[in-house]
Amino acid sequence: MPEGDTIRYAARRMRPVLEGRVPEEIVTPQRRHAMDRWPERLAGRAVRAVDAHGKHLFLHFEGDLVLHSHLRMTGVWGTYERGRRWGRPPARAWLVLRTPSHEVVEFDGPVLELLTESRARFDRRLAALGPDVLAEEFDGERFLRRLRADDPTRPIGDALLDQKTVAGIGNLWKAESLWEARVSPWRATADVPDADALAVIAAVRPPMLASAAHGHTARARGVYGRAGRPCPRCGARVRVRGQGDDNRRTFWCPGCQR
Repeated sequence: MPEGDTIRYAARRMRPVLEGRVPEEIVTPQRRHAMDRWPERLAGRAVRAVDAHGKHLFLHFEGDLVLHSHLRMTGVWGTYERGRRWGRPPARAWLVLRTPSHEVVEFDGPVLELLTESRARFDRRLAALGPDVLAEEFDGERFLRRLRADDPTRPIGDALLDQKTVAGIGNLWKAESLWEARVSPWRATADVPDADALAVIAAVRPPMLASAAHGHTARARGVYGRAGRPCPRCGARVRVRGQGDDNRRTFWCPGCQR
């Protein structure tokens, strides 16, 4: 699943192409949107802003309309110079916004909707989101309040994936941040002191911010995808096991994560 850094990177690439501009063409090839009349409703409207919160991306248009997307496990946004080959087949495109120089395309995104600004502000799903892990100034107090309001027996690894607690962390960054902070993903949240919980966030923000700015680059991983290999810190064998209701694969080092 694309995590918050991937969404921020996509938004960063769109901004110079779309912000302050009226798309010359908007196409909705996916059949489920054929009757929504988005091209007609958005015709002649400039894109005021492109922003992100956690794993959600928003295109704000003049006239108080906003396109909201969540890519879940399958979707991706792409920004391409006109004439350049797309990263996925055209048949998988759900939305295309064309300018004279570029095409912005959303592929395979199961959540794509046009909302009014007021509906977006009061949408229960969006209002319930926790603080964005990549916000310019992370709201640590709000994060701790959300964490402490949850089931105290819930493992911290599972709690970090709950977007109502903190928005933007996915399975990869969950594993890496807990490893960096030396916190076991299996420790109950009640047994994780505030300082340790904040240390996890402090560990994950720098690499996620770098990824949001420059895209994913090759970097050494501590535990993610390294099951059975030695921990680069203590040498113990990295383990993997399903966690939470969705049985997400959780990587950790039993030697140095306590």
